Amino acid sequence: MNKNVVAIVLGGGSGTRLSPLTSTRSKPAVPIAGKYRLVDIPISNCLNSNIGRIYVLTQFNSASLNKHIKNTYHFSAFSSAFVDIIAAEQTPDNPAWFQGTADAVRQSLRHINQQDFSHVLILSGDQLYQMDFQEMIDNHVNCNADISIATIPVNAKEATEFGILKKTDGNIISSFIEKPKGDVLADWTSDTGDAMKNQGRNYLASMGIYIFGRKVLFDLLQEEFRDATDFGKEIIPFSISKHQVVSFQYEGYWTDIGNIHSFFEANLALTQDVPEFNLFDNKKAVYTRARMLPPAKISGTTLEKTIVAEGCIINASRVENSVLGIRTRIGYGTTIVSCYIMGTDFYETLEEMNASVTNGLPKLGIGERCYIKNAIIDKNCRIGNDVRINGGAHLQNADHLLYTIKDGIVVVKKGSVIPDGFVI
Repeated sequence: MNKNVVAIVLGGGSGTRLSPLTSTRSKPAVPIAGKYRLVDIPISNCLNSNIGRIYVLTQFNSASLNKHIKNTYHFSAFSSAFVDIIAAEQTPDNPAWFQGTADAVRQSLRHINQQDFSHVLILSGDQLYQMDFQEMIDNHVNCNADISIATIPVNAKEATEFGILKKTDGNIISSFIEKPKGDVLADWTSDTGDAMKNQGRNYLASMGIYIFGRKVLFDLLQEEFRDATDFGKEIIPFSISKHQVVSFQYEGYWTDIGNIHSFFEANLALTQDVPEFNLFDNKKAVYTRARMLPPAKISGTTLEKTIVAEGCIINASRVENSVLGIRTRIGYGTTIVSCYIMGTDFYETLEEMNASVTNGLPKLGIGERCYIKNAIIDKNCRIGNDVRINGGAHLQNADHLLYTIKDGIVVVKKGSVIPDGFVI
């Protein structure tokens, strides 16, 4: 285990852009790929990079995230590795909650300071990527950097959505602009290498992944910028002229799970024959809670480019381009196209199923003869028979008691009960 580095995973704000998935849980706790949580991604990247001391900073809707981390990350009594939660707390000298990324780390320094380390790795809890942080750490040390920023080459269209950095030939960051307008982009190109240039990726976007020297971080947060609340908007831009700030260019797959559309696309992309985010890489395993679930059971179903998690009971006619989460149950004659079904937290017994039917309540899961397309079905939903959900560009954005429509994607809210014959 790397004894010089501690990692901090930022739990994020209220996550309104990912609503309604974040109405009862924080962004890092949102289920992804059928069996994981978003927070598993940065933690797994740390563990695969031999970084074993990890703090997760939480504030909004943190109960399920805290429970997941407590039940998942256990280490040997002979190891100094840990994944600890630091929750936002009111103290006599600071009665406020976290006000931003920098403020969250500032308020946590008194806990982190108890560890012996020389560098701090700061990560977001809502991104999908597989990265060897040791390479970034080595580059940081070799460049004698005070701060390192992981950057990714992007094209002109994408550049307007990110903080864009400009670097010198020695990878020193010389300037920064937040979400530049198209008319000034020409002044913000960087040498991203021939391969990236050939793809039109001439701009360096910040990935929100930072390495700070210990003293630099403490001085910035407690002395130089003691009122600053955000790294990307305040700390980083003002540090460029005062400190050695270095770019570490990453060229692999990376996506920011910032809204429903990006979340939906990232999950469905996992069903490709050779997905860019590779869950089957022996050296880049994604760790999560070990559940004692039976294998999936499938009967009479045509599966096409579909991921099926453990514990599922599938009797559908056809499922294509979809992700089926743990304990998903789908009835006979149902067709699922381009959907993320998150599954359930428990099974209904046969007695409970019969009682549900007697009381006019659909069984847990998805019923018979349904047609569901372009949808996210959150956990523990009860969808009756002959239900038709046809998401797409023809639907306008809307928010209903049972579901939300965003960018043509129908999101059925957690625990919703959709009656027989319901049409969206």
